[in-house]
Amino acid sequence: MTSADTPSPAADDTPLDYALAAAGPITPDRSAEARRHPGLLLAAALAAAAVLLIAVLGATLARGVQFEFDRAVLLALRHGGAPGVPVGPGWFEQAMLDITALGGGTVLTLVTLAAIGWLLLRRHVLTAALLAAGVVSGSLAIAAAKAIVGRVRPEFVDHLVEAGSASFPSGHSGNSAIVYATLALLLAQITAGRRERLYLAGGALLLVLLIGFSRMYLGVHFPSDVLAGWSFGLLWALGWWALGGWLRDRAGRRRAAAP
Repeated sequence: MTSADTPSPAADDTPLDYALAAAGPITPDRSAEARRHPGLLLAAALAAAAVLLIAVLGATLARGVQFEFDRAVLLALRHGGAPGVPVGPGWFEQAMLDITALGGGTVLTLVTLAAIGWLLLRRHVLTAALLAAGVVSGSLAIAAAKAIVGRVRPEFVDHLVEAGSASFPSGHSGNSAIVYATLALLLAQITAGRRERLYLAGGALLLVLLIGFSRMYLGVHFPSDVLAGWSFGLLWALGWWALGGWLRDRAGRRRAAAP
């Protein structure tokens, strides 16, 4: 185990001296990567890249541009090209219905609230605040992009689940990436073991990929919607991870400099 993997015994005894987490102590950042970059600038760059990505793709689609692979992929997921018959056995369709629910607003809200509650009980105030801010701001950005672009959902395949809002970007794909990836990355900053951190990141990534695929399989999103949602959500999550690393390092330097 490296020194970066060793928990600091005094981590929970030192109060945080700035407003964001004034109510409790701060835990040290245990991801070495966060200390190798100018965290604040990196966080801003990632957030800007996420917004720029959605803006450029949204403007392209708003001008009527269509991507050939959108139609090809959706039809490949239908048996013989029949709009209402998905490929695979019946149990697979049911599995996709179950998986897609994990990216719905109700489940994501419950997961976020449960995670924030647990973090507050464990006195990880900064992590809880970053998670709440990242999830709320990210979901608002996705909702705004949907309203501005107003892309119609796929009409050449049947929808196997109800979907009401605009198609671009995929809310399930984007919001699940924001919630699960942000949570995993922020937890990695307060988790000592390397294997545990890899497990958190790998599990979140697998879940996000499955949710996005389920939206295409069920016929309610174009692949470009899902790709945009994934890209935005993961960039957004990385931005908040970088901000968390910067804040933890800043607090550490202040403690070190204190008499």
